[in-house]
Amino acid sequence: MNKKGILIGIAGASGSGKTLVAKNIFNALESEKVVIMQEDAYYKDLSHLPLEDRTKINFDHPDAFDHDLLREHLLGLIHGKVIEHPVYDYSIHSRRPETRKVGPHQIIIVEGILILTIPEIRELMDIKIFIDTAPDICLIRRLKRDIKERGRSVEAVLKQYQNTVRPMYLRFIEPSKRYADIIIPHGGKNVIAIDIIKSKIEKLLSEVEEA
Repeated sequence: MNKKGILIGIAGASGSGKTLVAKNIFNALESEKVVIMQEDAYYKDLSHLPLEDRTKINFDHPDAFDHDLLREHLLGLIHGKVIEHPVYDYSIHSRRPETRKVGPHQIIIVEGILILTIPEIRELMDIKIFIDTAPDICLIRRLKRDIKERGRSVEAVLKQYQNTVRPMYLRFIEPSKRYADIIIPHGGKNVIAIDIIKSKIEKLLSEVEEA
């Protein structure tokens, strides 16, 4: 099957600015051919567990994700197919029953904390990006986001950060930086890096369209 799209992976710590970088690349390309995928949507379905038990899951460990399904969906999108994208609800730590149709798109941007740690996903990527942001900045951003958008308390956010977020960053996420083609400091505010990535994507896209 001929490849019809290109895949850009954006990894980094929670709160590093991955989503902003993805959105800025999306906006820079000014094309309906682009879609942003989030690794978070592929957390394993925990609807069979009581809510109290779900809160005890280590959500920063690779085992918390259904990376097989993510790879299947990314592969489908790369080859011009439409996929049923999961919808995840952070407030209940589980997927919602509904899905959303995604595709076809020529440029797929997938962002998530662990996407560079999984060889089977990493090998699909045309461009691998790591967002390198200071840990204290990541923590502050995570606090603001989780309290405002996900209904968490300060105590809960700090406890999770200490128990799982930081240890998993040191164990899995930070070491995955060595697989990146591009390491971006300052996150989405790094205009020069965004321009370089945009130029590379446009070059790859022209090669795919000519093939």
